[in-house]
Amino acid sequence: MAEALELLSPAGDRERLLMALRYGADAVYLAGRQFGMRSSAVSFTDEGLCEAVQLAHAQGAKLYVTVNTLPREEELKALPPYLAFLQDAGVDALILADLGAMALAARYAPRVARHVSTQLGVINSETARVLYDMGADTVVLARETPLEDIRQIRAHTPAGLRLEAFVHGAMCVSFSGRCLLSNYLTGRDANRGQCAQPCRWKYHLVEETRPGQYFEISEDGGTHIMNSRDMRMIEHLPELIEAGITSFKIEGRMKSAYYTAVVTNAYRHALDAAKRGEPLDPLWVEETEKLSHRPYSTGFYFGEPGEHYGDASYFSQADVAAVVESCDAEGMAWLTQRNKFSRGEELELLLPGDKPLRFAAEELWDEEGSAIADTRRAMMRFRMQLPACAPALSIVRKNRENP
Repeated sequence: MAEALELLSPAGDRERLLMALRYGADAVYLAGRQFGMRSSAVSFTDEGLCEAVQLAHAQGAKLYVTVNTLPREEELKALPPYLAFLQDAGVDALILADLGAMALAARYAPRVARHVSTQLGVINSETARVLYDMGADTVVLARETPLEDIRQIRAHTPAGLRLEAFVHGAMCVSFSGRCLLSNYLTGRDANRGQCAQPCRWKYHLVEETRPGQYFEISEDGGTHIMNSRDMRMIEHLPELIEAGITSFKIEGRMKSAYYTAVVTNAYRHALDAAKRGEPLDPLWVEETEKLSHRPYSTGFYFGEPGEHYGDASYFSQADVAAVVESCDAEGMAWLTQRNKFSRGEELELLLPGDKPLRFAAEELWDEEGSAIADTRRAMMRFRMQLPACAPALSIVRKNRENP
């Protein structure tokens, strides 16, 4: 029997976890307060992590925890009890980047699957086989692995080893995120989850005999010389399936709950269509334009991703206006505001597992039942009529006129 395909979504906090689960993730990955590669992301307390496991399992989804920093000698003593705690909490897998941590996981959390992080830089079948012999259940391939190499890795590794690959999100200017630039310029270690992202900064040249004079680096004035594009593989999932990928990973634990919802929803439909052998509805490609992103590319799968010197800005064709709290059968809903909109504006309702519905905002009421002209107060609760019955965590958004 063919192995089930898995859509793996990020969960930076409880709200993003709920969005990932509601919008179709088969599995989620997150970090506790120790040994995670996103120290600035909102991570989960021990209590929150236990709740997250329960929430995921109640939805039939798996939960993976990142333990992918490179522990220093003085930190090693804290790793065994943390690994044992994660096993007791019921997590389904540990995402590891250190060989010593892998060995400790086998000893102190033997019932938990071990996934090899992209940080280890697996790009060939020999490394993948060695890691499998060490007890790895899954290898998360380096983002730099071409599609043809993935086919060869699949052909020359044990069938029991799962191959996971990133399909959407930010890419790093350094090989699989192994960067010392942040450490050198700011003292914040990228390999310990503290990257300041200096690759997104704007740089100039300074000539030593003319201090204080700054010169543009490129002829057209662009100076974001290390800025990378974002990855988008939503149109190429059939090729990845044919090459042997079974887990499709979305980047973005530090991104918004709206991002988590929209990208998970789009890739859920794309993966399901690919499994059925059906063409992808262009609507789901369009949905990825309504996320905050840099210019898209297909990463290294089909060759070099290309350079993007223009700037480091993100852009989007839509803004989230509100999130549904509750709704009756006729579509009358309570919502929480995220961005101001006014009565009469054209909006879209994003429903979990369904296509967006366009509608016009008609009457709006505040918590006291008074009619209001707009939702001007941040995070205010209000009531409005929606075009359909919408479950909690459905999203109301407004498209930008000039994306």
